[in-house]
Amino acid sequence: MAKKVWLPHPLLSLVLLAGWLLLVDDFTLVGHWVFAAVLALCIPHLIGHWWPPLPRIADWQALAVFVGRSLTDIIMGNLQVARMALGSQTGLQPVFVRFETRLDNDLAIFMLMSAISLAPGSVSTRFDEETREVEVHALHCTDEAELVAEIRQRYEQLLQRVFAC
Repeated sequence: MAKKVWLPHPLLSLVLLAGWLLLVDDFTLVGHWVFAAVLALCIPHLIGHWWPPLPRIADWQALAVFVGRSLTDIIMGNLQVARMALGSQTGLQPVFVRFETRLDNDLAIFMLMSAISLAPGSVSTRFDEETREVEVHALHCTDEAELVAEIRQRYEQLLQRVFAC
């Protein structure tokens, strides 16, 4: 017999509780807190069977490094793309690159493709589930192998540590 869990999705429960209190814009009435708590307890149980099980995070420090690196790349990428856009575009060498990912976790693949797409100057355009290939479009790339190596070193290796895959 499966153990009954009060909070199957604690983060969702917290968001529902805080969201309701922010919507009513009143933190003083007990009735609002009680109703928010009922929502926070009931809704995750009602929709929980639609959610896939969450993967286990194996290395929280690697996750923090991944998030920090992604944010840094977004800021630096914006500066690089601005310089390219304001300068001469005749030297730009846009390219599509395909590489096989070593990740086997769906969330890790999603995070890899999101990090690539969020960094200005690159976008992940496709993922082939059969061949495990990720296709990336880069605004300017002189060496495709170096681009793939950079993606593997900056993102993929960290995600392998985060999800132990």
